[in-house]
Amino acid sequence: MPPPNAPGGAQAGAANEKKLQPIIIKRVKKGDHGHHGGAWKIAYADFMTAMMAFFLLMWLLGSTSKGDLQGIAAYFNSPLKVAMNGGDGSGNSSSIIPGGGTDLARIHGQVKRSEADSNDQSRQSLRHVRAQQDAQRIKALRAKIDAMISSNATLNEYKSQIRMDVTPDGLQIQIVDEQNRPMFDIGSAIVKPYMRDILREVGAALGGVENRISLAGHTDAAPYGTGEKGYSNWELSTDRANASRRELVVAGMPNDKLARVVGLAASDLLHPDDPRAPQNRRITITVLTHEAEERLLGKQAPSAQQDNKLESENMEKQENSPPARQTP
Repeated sequence: MPPPNAPGGAQAGAANEKKLQPIIIKRVKKGDHGHHGGAWKIAYADFMTAMMAFFLLMWLLGSTSKGDLQGIAAYFNSPLKVAMNGGDGSGNSSSIIPGGGTDLARIHGQVKRSEADSNDQSRQSLRHVRAQQDAQRIKALRAKIDAMISSNATLNEYKSQIRMDVTPDGLQIQIVDEQNRPMFDIGSAIVKPYMRDILREVGAALGGVENRISLAGHTDAAPYGTGEKGYSNWELSTDRANASRRELVVAGMPNDKLARVVGLAASDLLHPDDPRAPQNRRITITVLTHEAEERLLGKQAPSAQQDNKLESENMEKQENSPPARQTP
């Protein structure tokens, strides 16, 4: 080994250090068109699949009969799961608004068609039954009053002034004036004695009636003396109807059975061709049917409230009842 100071020693040391350094080789990969990758192939395949499905759908729709198309539309309007078990479904709702439809007060918008049809049928059936019951009660009441008039000597004497007819609104009992036998004092609401007897007998016959009653007073077309701005036929007919009401109630007719007491003046003449005929002055007592009561009084009528209550109870029963099991 040469001494450090020997000539050429430094150069030999530098050469040895150079040999010991690692050699680093950098290789650059050439990536021509590398930015495309393979993603386009997946997108193209999806596009072709979608186009194939679209053309198949068009071909099926073009080769399907109209009846089959209606059946397919009916299926999607009422899917099998919704039709069997009920629940949410776009085709099973009466409105796109939750709880919407024709009745905005409803909170359950998803109702099976079979349930809606059942509710309509039950409501119609209830009204049909009530109409039959009304007809039977009105027929029996008319027979009862006819028998009462025939058996009562006082009423039989005034039989010509008592008229009974069955109208769409119910049993109509009219007590009319006669030329020589007025029901009230002229221009007043004071009841004549014979009129009081008639009203009390009729009131006793109406004591057990189930239907509600409408009471109306009528006058002829003769103008009242004080003129339009004062006491007129409207006030007079109303006072006479109210006086008749008091006599009916005294005889035993329940006061809560009265649906309304009105004065119609000369607006509903019995003899329009003779506006001043005494028969136009009359008291009309109408035993209302449930349908007429609802039509005249609207939803405030107790019969309408009973129908709504029954309908609500039926809806609750159907909603709480378990779904019927379907056989495969």
